Amino acid sequence: MSDILVSEQSAPGADGSGRPSGRLLEVDDLRVEFRTRDGVAKVINGVTYHVDAGETLAVLGESGSGKSVTAQTIMGILDMPPGFVTGGRVRFHGKDMLTMSAEERRRIRGEGIAMIFQDSLSALNPVFTVGFQIAEQFRIRRGMSRSDAKKRAIEMLDQVKIPNAKGRFSNYPHQFSGGMRQRAMIAMSLALDPEVLIADEPTTALDVTVQAQIMDLLGELQRERRMGMILITHDLGVVADVADRIAVMYAGRIVEEADVYDLYAKPAHPYTLGLLNSIPRLDERGQQLRTIKGLPPNLMNIPPGCPFNPRCPMAQPVCRETIPPLLQIGTGRASACHFAEELVNRD
Repeated sequence: MSDILVSEQSAPGADGSGRPSGRLLEVDDLRVEFRTRDGVAKVINGVTYHVDAGETLAVLGESGSGKSVTAQTIMGILDMPPGFVTGGRVRFHGKDMLTMSAEERRRIRGEGIAMIFQDSLSALNPVFTVGFQIAEQFRIRRGMSRSDAKKRAIEMLDQVKIPNAKGRFSNYPHQFSGGMRQRAMIAMSLALDPEVLIADEPTTALDVTVQAQIMDLLGELQRERRMGMILITHDLGVVADVADRIAVMYAGRIVEEADVYDLYAKPAHPYTLGLLNSIPRLDERGQQLRTIKGLPPNLMNIPPGCPFNPRCPMAQPVCRETIPPLLQIGTGRASACHFAEELVNRD
Protein backbone atom coordinates (compact mmCIF):
# COMPACT_ATOMS: atom_id res chain seq x y z
CA MET A 1 0.00 0.00 0.00
CA SER A 2 1.23 3.49 -0.80
CA ASP A 3 2.93 5.50 1.92
CA ILE A 4 0.13 8.03 1.39
CA LEU A 5 -1.97 5.82 3.65
CA VAL A 6 0.60 5.79 6.44
CA SER A 7 0.73 8.57 9.01
CA GLU A 8 2.59 9.38 12.19
CA GLN A 9 -0.84 9.53 13.88
CA SER A 10 -1.57 5.89 13.08
CA ALA A 11 -0.75 3.00 15.35
CA PRO A 12 -1.65 -0.69 15.23
CA GLY A 13 -5.05 -1.44 16.71
CA ALA A 14 -5.25 -2.65 20.27
CA ASP A 15 -6.87 -5.84 19.05
CA GLY A 16 -3.71 -6.78 17.17
CA SER A 17 -5.45 -6.40 13.82
CA GLY A 18 -2.75 -4.10 12.51
CA ARG A 19 -5.45 -1.53 11.74
CA PRO A 20 -4.62 2.09 12.64
CA SER A 21 -6.46 3.35 15.70
CA GLY A 22 -7.71 6.85 16.46
CA ARG A 23 -8.61 9.59 13.98
CA LEU A 24 -8.88 8.43 10.36
CA LEU A 25 -10.70 11.16 8.45
CA GLU A 26 -11.21 14.85 9.20
CA VAL A 27 -13.33 17.32 7.26
CA ASP A 28 -12.42 20.87 8.30
CA ASP A 29 -14.44 23.97 7.31
CA LEU A 30 -15.27 22.53 3.89
CA ARG A 31 -16.94 24.90 1.43
CA VAL A 32 -18.36 23.97 -1.98
CA GLU A 33 -20.41 25.98 -4.43
CA PHE A 34 -22.12 25.17 -7.74
CA ARG A 35 -21.72 27.83 -10.42
CA THR A 36 -24.60 27.68 -12.87
CA ARG A 37 -26.24 29.95 -15.45
CA ASP A 38 -28.89 30.84 -12.90
CA GLY A 39 -26.42 31.82 -10.21
CA VAL A 40 -24.10 30.44 -7.54
CA ALA A 41 -25.47 27.88 -5.09
CA LYS A 42 -23.63 27.75 -1.76
CA VAL A 43 -23.98 23.99 -1.28
CA ILE A 44 -21.48 23.35 1.54
CA ASN A 45 -20.90 26.15 4.03
CA GLY A 46 -18.16 25.29 6.50
CA VAL A 47 -18.78 21.61 7.25
CA THR A 48 -16.53 20.13 9.93
CA TYR A 49 -16.63 16.55 11.22
CA HIS A 50 -14.40 13.54 11.79
CA VAL A 51 -14.56 9.76 12.03
CA ASP A 52 -12.36 7.44 14.08
CA ALA A 53 -11.42 3.78 13.62
CA GLY A 54 -14.30 1.47 14.48
CA GLU A 55 -16.74 4.38 14.78
CA THR A 56 -19.97 5.10 12.92
CA LEU A 57 -20.84 8.73 12.25
CA ALA A 58 -24.37 9.24 10.91
CA VAL A 59 -24.94 12.37 8.81
CA LEU A 60 -28.62 13.33 8.82
CA GLY A 61 -30.66 15.90 6.97
CA GLU A 62 -33.33 16.50 4.35
CA SER A 63 -32.61 16.14 0.66
CA GLY A 64 -30.49 19.06 -0.51
CA SER A 65 -28.77 19.62 2.83
CA GLY A 66 -25.34 18.78 1.37
CA LYS A 67 -24.78 15.28 2.76
CA SER A 68 -23.94 13.56 -0.52
CA VAL A 69 -21.99 16.50 -1.96
CA THR A 70 -19.73 16.40 1.10
CA ALA A 71 -19.15 12.68 0.51
CA GLN A 72 -18.44 13.21 -3.20
CA THR A 73 -15.91 15.91 -2.31
CA ILE A 74 -14.18 13.56 0.14
CA MET A 75 -13.98 10.87 -2.56
CA GLY A 76 -12.79 13.30 -5.21
CA ILE A 77 -15.68 12.51 -7.56
CA LEU A 78 -17.49 15.85 -7.46
CA ASP A 79 -18.41 17.10 -10.93
CA MET A 80 -16.11 20.08 -11.52
CA PRO A 81 -17.62 22.20 -13.05
CA PRO A 82 -20.26 23.05 -11.94
CA GLY A 83 -18.89 22.20 -8.49
CA PHE A 84 -15.98 24.15 -7.01
CA VAL A 85 -14.25 23.60 -3.68
CA THR A 86 -13.72 27.12 -2.35
CA GLY A 87 -12.27 26.36 1.07
CA GLY A 88 -11.46 23.86 3.77
CA ARG A 89 -9.49 20.66 4.13
CA VAL A 90 -10.17 16.93 3.92
CA ARG A 91 -7.45 15.08 5.84
CA PHE A 92 -6.92 11.33 5.68
CA HIS A 93 -4.37 10.25 8.28
CA GLY A 94 -3.48 13.90 8.66
CA LYS A 95 -2.74 14.53 4.97
CA ASP A 96 -4.91 16.96 3.00
CA MET A 97 -6.50 15.10 0.11
CA LEU A 98 -7.59 18.32 -1.60
CA THR A 99 -3.97 19.22 -2.31
CA MET A 100 -2.98 15.76 -3.58
CA SER A 101 -2.43 14.88 -7.22
CA ALA A 102 -5.06 12.88 -9.10
CA GLU A 103 -2.84 9.78 -8.89
CA GLU A 104 -2.39 10.10 -5.13
CA ARG A 105 -6.14 10.38 -4.62
CA ARG A 106 -6.76 7.40 -6.91
CA ARG A 107 -4.56 5.26 -4.67
CA ILE A 108 -6.62 6.22 -1.64
CA ARG A 109 -9.97 5.51 -3.31
CA GLY A 110 -10.90 1.91 -2.70
CA GLU A 111 -7.94 1.03 -0.48
CA GLY A 112 -8.20 3.94 1.99
CA ILE A 113 -11.74 5.23 1.57
CA ALA A 114 -14.58 3.49 -0.28
CA MET A 115 -18.18 4.43 -0.96
CA ILE A 116 -21.50 2.66 -1.33
CA PHE A 117 -23.74 4.69 -3.63
CA GLN A 118 -27.48 5.31 -3.28
CA ASP A 119 -28.68 3.56 -6.43
CA SER A 120 -26.97 0.21 -6.88
CA LEU A 121 -28.61 -0.36 -10.28
CA SER A 122 -27.06 2.85 -11.63
CA ALA A 123 -23.72 2.30 -9.88
CA LEU A 124 -23.20 -1.17 -11.37
CA ASN A 125 -22.31 -1.41 -15.06
CA PRO A 126 -25.20 -3.22 -16.81
CA VAL A 127 -23.02 -4.77 -19.57
CA PHE A 128 -20.61 -6.60 -17.25
CA THR A 129 -21.39 -9.37 -14.80
CA VAL A 130 -21.38 -8.51 -11.10
CA GLY A 131 -18.54 -10.94 -10.48
CA PHE A 132 -16.39 -9.41 -13.22
CA GLN A 133 -16.84 -5.92 -11.74
CA ILE A 134 -15.67 -7.09 -8.31
CA ALA A 135 -12.81 -9.21 -9.68
CA GLU A 136 -11.59 -6.30 -11.82
CA GLN A 137 -10.43 -4.47 -8.69
CA PHE A 138 -8.23 -7.38 -7.66
CA ARG A 139 -6.70 -7.66 -11.14
CA ILE A 140 -5.98 -3.94 -11.54
CA ARG A 141 -5.17 -2.89 -7.98
CA ARG A 142 -3.67 -6.11 -6.62
CA GLY A 143 -2.15 -7.53 -9.80
CA MET A 144 -3.92 -10.89 -9.41
CA SER A 145 -4.44 -13.39 -12.20
CA ARG A 146 -7.97 -13.81 -13.57
CA SER A 147 -8.46 -17.11 -11.72
CA ASP A 148 -7.24 -15.71 -8.39
CA ALA A 149 -9.31 -12.56 -8.82
CA LYS A 150 -12.40 -14.65 -9.55
CA LYS A 151 -11.80 -16.72 -6.42
CA ARG A 152 -11.48 -13.58 -4.26
CA ALA A 153 -14.61 -12.06 -5.85
CA ILE A 154 -16.61 -15.20 -5.02
CA GLU A 155 -15.29 -15.02 -1.45
CA MET A 156 -16.50 -11.41 -1.22
CA LEU A 157 -19.95 -12.32 -2.53
CA ASP A 158 -20.09 -15.11 0.02
CA GLN A 159 -18.97 -12.76 2.79
CA VAL A 160 -21.92 -10.43 2.15
CA LYS A 161 -24.21 -13.46 2.32
CA ILE A 162 -25.30 -13.76 -1.30
CA PRO A 163 -26.66 -17.31 -1.72
CA ASN A 164 -24.84 -19.54 -4.22
CA ALA A 165 -22.04 -16.98 -4.61
CA LYS A 166 -20.18 -19.11 -7.15
CA GLY A 167 -23.23 -19.41 -9.39
CA ARG A 168 -24.12 -15.74 -8.97
CA PHE A 169 -20.65 -14.61 -10.07
CA SER A 170 -21.73 -14.71 -13.73
CA ASN A 171 -25.06 -12.92 -13.27
CA TYR A 172 -25.69 -9.40 -14.54
CA PRO A 173 -26.98 -6.60 -12.26
CA HIS A 174 -30.54 -6.82 -13.61
CA GLN A 175 -30.65 -10.47 -12.54
CA PHE A 176 -30.21 -9.50 -8.88
CA SER A 177 -33.00 -8.26 -6.62
CA GLY A 178 -32.63 -4.80 -5.06
CA GLY A 179 -31.32 -6.24 -1.80
CA MET A 180 -28.88 -8.55 -3.57
CA ARG A 181 -27.58 -5.67 -5.70
CA GLN A 182 -26.94 -3.65 -2.57
CA ARG A 183 -25.04 -6.59 -1.07
CA ALA A 184 -22.98 -6.79 -4.27
CA MET A 185 -22.23 -3.06 -3.96
CA ILE A 186 -21.06 -3.64 -0.38
CA ALA A 187 -18.82 -6.47 -1.58
CA MET A 188 -17.35 -4.21 -4.27
CA SER A 189 -16.76 -1.38 -1.78
CA LEU A 190 -15.04 -3.64 0.75
CA ALA A 191 -12.98 -5.61 -1.77
CA LEU A 192 -9.77 -3.66 -1.15
CA ASP A 193 -10.28 -3.60 2.64
CA PRO A 194 -10.74 0.18 3.10
CA GLU A 195 -10.22 1.93 6.42
CA VAL A 196 -13.19 4.28 5.95
CA LEU A 197 -16.50 3.37 4.33
CA ILE A 198 -18.99 6.03 3.23
CA ALA A 199 -22.48 4.55 2.92
CA ASP A 200 -24.70 7.01 1.05
CA GLU A 201 -28.34 6.08 1.69
CA PRO A 202 -27.52 2.34 1.50
CA THR A 203 -31.12 1.27 2.19
CA THR A 204 -32.91 3.57 -0.28
CA ALA A 205 -35.84 1.90 -2.08
CA LEU A 206 -35.52 -1.31 -0.04
CA ASP A 207 -38.35 -2.72 2.05
CA VAL A 208 -38.09 -2.57 5.85
CA THR A 209 -37.00 -6.19 6.30
CA VAL A 210 -34.21 -5.91 3.72
CA GLN A 211 -33.17 -2.53 5.21
CA ALA A 212 -32.60 -4.21 8.57
CA GLN A 213 -30.61 -7.03 6.96
CA ILE A 214 -28.35 -4.59 5.08
CA MET A 215 -27.70 -2.49 8.20
CA ASP A 216 -26.97 -5.62 10.26
CA LEU A 217 -24.54 -6.76 7.56
CA LEU A 218 -22.74 -3.39 7.48
CA GLY A 219 -22.45 -3.40 11.28
CA GLU A 220 -21.06 -6.91 11.32
CA LEU A 221 -18.48 -6.21 8.61
CA GLN A 222 -17.46 -2.96 10.28
CA ARG A 223 -16.79 -4.68 13.60
CA GLU A 224 -14.76 -7.41 11.89
CA ARG A 225 -12.61 -4.90 9.99
CA ARG A 226 -12.52 -2.01 12.51
CA MET A 227 -13.53 0.43 9.80
CA GLY A 228 -14.64 3.96 10.36
CA MET A 229 -18.04 4.43 8.72
CA ILE A 230 -19.95 7.52 7.60
CA LEU A 231 -23.64 6.67 7.22
CA ILE A 232 -25.54 9.24 5.16
CA THR A 233 -29.30 9.08 5.56
CA HIS A 234 -32.49 11.02 6.23
CA ASP A 235 -34.04 8.12 8.16
CA LEU A 236 -33.61 8.52 11.92
CA GLY A 237 -35.05 5.05 12.44
CA VAL A 238 -32.09 3.50 10.58
CA VAL A 239 -29.58 5.50 12.62
CA ALA A 240 -30.68 4.69 16.16
CA ASP A 241 -29.24 1.18 16.34
CA VAL A 242 -26.02 1.62 14.38
CA ALA A 243 -24.52 5.09 14.94
CA ASP A 244 -22.12 6.21 17.66
CA ARG A 245 -22.38 9.91 16.84
CA ILE A 246 -24.76 11.97 14.71
CA ALA A 247 -24.09 15.14 12.71
CA VAL A 248 -27.25 16.94 11.56
CA MET A 249 -26.96 19.03 8.37
CA TYR A 250 -29.14 21.86 7.15
CA ALA A 251 -28.46 24.19 4.20
CA GLY A 252 -24.88 22.96 3.85
CA ARG A 253 -23.97 23.41 7.53
CA ILE A 254 -23.65 21.14 10.55
CA VAL A 255 -26.31 22.46 12.94
CA GLU A 256 -25.88 19.83 15.66
CA GLU A 257 -23.43 17.07 16.54
CA ALA A 258 -23.81 14.72 19.50
CA ASP A 259 -23.61 11.21 20.82
CA VAL A 260 -26.55 9.22 19.48
CA TYR A 261 -28.13 8.75 22.93
CA ASP A 262 -27.80 12.43 23.89
CA LEU A 263 -29.25 13.61 20.60
CA TYR A 264 -32.30 11.36 20.79
CA ALA A 265 -32.89 12.14 24.47
CA LYS A 266 -32.39 15.92 24.36
CA PRO A 267 -31.91 17.50 20.93
CA ALA A 268 -30.10 20.85 21.05
CA HIS A 269 -31.38 22.36 17.80
CA PRO A 270 -35.00 23.03 16.72
CA TYR A 271 -34.35 21.34 13.37
CA THR A 272 -33.22 18.13 15.08
CA LEU A 273 -36.27 18.32 17.34
CA GLY A 274 -38.48 18.71 14.27
CA LEU A 275 -36.91 15.66 12.61
CA LEU A 276 -37.43 13.56 15.72
CA ASN A 277 -41.04 14.73 16.15
CA SER A 278 -41.81 13.80 12.54
CA ILE A 279 -41.13 10.09 13.21
CA PRO A 280 -44.48 8.23 13.35
CA ARG A 281 -45.21 6.80 16.81
CA LEU A 282 -47.29 3.75 17.66
CA ASP A 283 -48.79 5.48 20.72
CA GLU A 284 -50.19 8.26 18.52
CA ARG A 285 -52.23 6.15 16.14
CA GLY A 286 -55.02 8.05 14.42
CA GLN A 287 -53.43 11.44 15.06
CA GLN A 288 -52.12 13.79 12.39
CA LEU A 289 -48.41 13.33 11.64
CA ARG A 290 -46.19 16.19 12.71
CA THR A 291 -44.06 17.88 10.07
CA ILE A 292 -41.53 20.68 9.73
CA LYS A 293 -43.40 23.52 8.06
CA GLY A 294 -42.06 25.13 4.92
CA LEU A 295 -39.28 24.02 2.60
CA PRO A 296 -35.48 23.93 2.77
CA PRO A 297 -33.95 27.22 1.60
CA ASN A 298 -32.90 28.03 -1.94
CA LEU A 299 -29.11 27.64 -1.75
CA MET A 300 -28.72 30.50 -4.23
CA ASN A 301 -30.53 32.77 -1.79
CA ILE A 302 -30.00 31.50 1.75
CA PRO A 303 -31.89 33.71 4.24
CA PRO A 304 -29.85 36.00 6.51
CA GLY A 305 -29.10 34.87 10.03
CA CYS A 306 -29.83 31.26 10.88
CA PRO A 307 -30.82 29.44 7.67
CA PHE A 308 -33.56 27.58 9.58
CA ASN A 309 -35.23 30.72 10.96
CA PRO A 310 -38.11 30.90 8.40
CA ARG A 311 -39.25 27.41 9.51
CA CYS A 312 -38.28 27.56 13.18
CA PRO A 313 -41.04 27.76 15.83
CA MET A 314 -38.51 29.25 18.29
CA ALA A 315 -37.19 32.00 15.99
CA GLN A 316 -36.48 35.41 17.55
CA PRO A 317 -35.17 38.64 15.97
CA VAL A 318 -31.55 37.61 16.67
CA CYS A 319 -32.10 34.47 14.55
CA ARG A 320 -32.89 36.63 11.51
CA GLU A 321 -29.83 38.81 12.02
CA THR A 322 -26.91 36.66 13.19
CA ILE A 323 -25.67 33.26 12.00
CA PRO A 324 -25.24 31.11 15.13
CA PRO A 325 -21.80 29.44 15.24
CA LEU A 326 -21.43 25.74 16.01
CA LEU A 327 -20.46 25.87 19.71
CA GLN A 328 -19.79 23.24 22.35
CA ILE A 329 -22.68 22.97 24.83
CA GLY A 330 -21.36 20.05 26.83
CA THR A 331 -19.01 17.13 26.63
CA GLY A 332 -18.92 15.76 23.10
CA ARG A 333 -21.80 17.78 21.67
CA ALA A 334 -22.26 21.04 19.81
CA SER A 335 -25.13 23.09 18.40
CA ALA A 336 -25.52 26.02 16.03
CA CYS A 337 -28.52 27.62 17.74
CA HIS A 338 -28.78 30.83 19.77
CA PHE A 339 -31.06 29.02 22.21
CA ALA A 340 -29.34 25.62 22.40
CA GLU A 341 -28.87 25.72 26.19
CA GLU A 342 -32.54 26.52 26.78
CA LEU A 343 -33.59 23.73 24.42
CA VAL A 344 -31.41 21.10 26.13
CA ASN A 345 -32.36 22.14 29.65
CA ARG A 346 -36.10 22.38 29.14
CA ASP A 347 -38.31 19.75 30.77
